[in-house]
Amino acid sequence: MSTPIEDAQAMVTAYTQAELQILAGKEVRMGGPGIDRWLRFEDLEQVRAGRKEWEAKVKTLQTADSGAPALGGLSFSVANLADSRTRP
Repeated sequence: MSTPIEDAQAMVTAYTQAELQILAGKEVRMGGPGIDRWLRFEDLEQVRAGRKEWEAKVKTLQTADSGAPALGGLSFSVANLADSRTRP
């Protein structure tokens, strides 16, 4: 059984392979649940958009798995403003 990150990374790989094949002048057939489509050079921007979408999904899933806090898909760190010196 695969994890969501593995599934998303597989989609990035599929889109990257399709992009490379289209750039080489080939037609590409992409299939999946409910999808059966031939892609040509004129579909290159759609393939690139799909790849970028899945790359963002992978990054989001990796951030969530790392335990880093995130807001709107952007991770951040919290500054520790406590003074380590004791005050009188």
